[in-house]
Amino acid sequence: MPSPDSAENSAGDVLTSVDGHAGRVLLNRPRALNALTPPMLRRIAAALDDFAHDPGVATVVIEGAGERGLCAGADIRLFHDDARSGDHFASEAFLRAEYRLNARIAHYPKPYVALMDGIVMGGGVGLSAHGGIRVVTERSRVAMPEVTIGLVPDVGGTYLLARAPGQLGTHLALTGEAAGAADAILCGLADHHVPSASLNDLRTDLARLPAPEAVARHAVAAPEGRLAEQRPWIDACYAADTVEEIVDRLLASGETAAKEAAETILSKSPTAVKTTLASLRRAADMDRLEQALDQEFRVTCAALDTHDLPEGIRAQIIDKDRAPAWHPAVLTEVTAADVERSFRSLGERELGLA
Repeated sequence: MPSPDSAENSAGDVLTSVDGHAGRVLLNRPRALNALTPPMLRRIAAALDDFAHDPGVATVVIEGAGERGLCAGADIRLFHDDARSGDHFASEAFLRAEYRLNARIAHYPKPYVALMDGIVMGGGVGLSAHGGIRVVTERSRVAMPEVTIGLVPDVGGTYLLARAPGQLGTHLALTGEAAGAADAILCGLADHHVPSASLNDLRTDLARLPAPEAVARHAVAAPEGRLAEQRPWIDACYAADTVEEIVDRLLASGETAAKEAAETILSKSPTAVKTTLASLRRAADMDRLEQALDQEFRVTCAALDTHDLPEGIRAQIIDKDRAPAWHPAVLTEVTAADVERSFRSLGERELGLA
C-alpha cells in the first residue's frame, strides 16, 4: 500500500494525495474489499476534478488499500434494500453517479493509471478498465460476475466484453469467470503486467516520470493464461444465437472446460444470462461507451423490479447460502418478451449520456 509523502486529504473511505507529479486516489475500505458506496463515488469524482485542474499533477493513479484487491464492486446491499422496498431512488442515484464517473474516466484529460492488483470486479472494472493505462499483476482476478446475482454486466462492461477477441467476452459475461493477468490483457481489460513485488518501485517512478515510461520500466510478460488455448471451442460454442444453443454446443463439444462452463451458466439467473447475451450483441454495434452505459442503466433499473436481483444478492451476500431460487427457474421459461422488457425506454429517467 502506498505511503504518500505529501499533504493527504483523509476523507475516510477514499484517500487522496499528491506525490511528486502524481495525483493518487486510494480506495480505503479494505475489510469490505473496497466496495463502493455513494460517498466514495462523490469523493473519487471530486478528486478527478481537482487533479484535472492542478497543473502540478501530470498523472492520476488509482488503487485499493489492503492486500486483497482494487475493488470488488458496488456495495450491493443498497440494491437489495431498494429492490425489496420498491423504492429505487437511492439505487438509481448511485448508478447515475457511477456510470457518469465511468464515462469521465474514459475521457480523462491526463494519463489515468489503474493498479489492478488482486480482485477487480464489477464496479472495480468500471474504475479501472476505462482508464488509459491499466496495470495487472500475477495476483489479478478481473471479472464481471453480475449474472451470479441476477444482474447484467454494467459500468460499461458490456461495451468492453463485446470488443474482446472472438467470443471471449461472451464467455466471461455468461459464466462470470475471472480473468488472470494474461487473459485480462488478451480480452482488452488491461494493458500491462507488472509483478506485484515491483509495485512500490512503480509507484515511485510514477511520481517522477511520464506514466508510459514509468510503466514500461517495470512491465514484463504475464504468466500464461487459459483463454488463448480455449478460444477454438469458446468461439465455436458462444457464436450461437441463443443461450440454450450455446449451452447445447458447450455440452456437446467434448471439452471438459466447456462442460464446466455450461454447468456454470445453468446455475446463474436464467433471465440475467439471456438479457446479458442480448446486451452484449447490442453493445457490439455501438460506437461509443456512453451508448452502452445508457443501455446498461435501463437494464439495471429494470432488474430492480425483478425477483432475481434481490434473491441473488440475498443468496450471495446476505444469507450466503449460495442457493438462489431463480424465477423463472430455467432458460426455456424466459421469453423474448421477458428479455425485451429490460430494454424499454425510461422516459424522463433515462441516463442520457449518449
